[in-house]
Amino acid sequence: MKNIQKKPEPRSLTQHRCNIHADYDNYPEKNELRDSLVTEQRGICCYCMQRIRPNSEDMKIEHWYSQDLYPDRQIDYSNLLGACLGGEGQVAKMHHCDTKKGNRDLTYNPANPLHDVEGSLHFLGDGTIESIDAQFDREINTVLNLNQSLLVKNRKAVLESLRQGLIQKKPSNADILRELKKWNGDNGEDLEPFCQVIVYYLRKKVNRMPPKTIK
Repeated sequence: MKNIQKKPEPRSLTQHRCNIHADYDNYPEKNELRDSLVTEQRGICCYCMQRIRPNSEDMKIEHWYSQDLYPDRQIDYSNLLGACLGGEGQVAKMHHCDTKKGNRDLTYNPANPLHDVEGSLHFLGDGTIESIDAQFDREINTVLNLNQSLLVKNRKAVLESLRQGLIQKKPSNADILRELKKWNGDNGEDLEPFCQVIVYYLRKKVNRMPPKTIK
């Protein structure tokens, strides 16, 4: 999970809210909404960080506060996120992200700047995720299932690929800083899937550098 900076909502959503009896189901411009969500999340799922694309075959529109329990938030753009399909159609143990979450609440919202999910999470070398917040740590496993076996395997593979590359290159501190900027998306382009795994690993390396090398 990575912090998400919300951008201005689609004009069509602003206009739709002005209609009588406006709700999510009768909002006709969901393709425009998908485009906005994928663009501001820079191409990755709000929870697991897999690649998503702005169409109904490759993503879901997630309501952080569920539509059923919080109907007044169903067309509140600050409550809307882009999520992957989350193993939809597979056996239940493979479900994750929105497909697993359903109507349940979460302690942290990656799009709420006051929550700072990045500061709460640890990405371990074996591919698992844990949180320093005990409640959120339980939710990672029971509500989002982010330690589902395939996700763990993929995160570990991304990290191992980077580690092997660093071993072969024997990078300087400047090289590591450049690598961190790339994975953190400082170039403004779409983020790489599972990018925060690498960002977490490289930030630990940067924190061990002498202060004068960090610019």
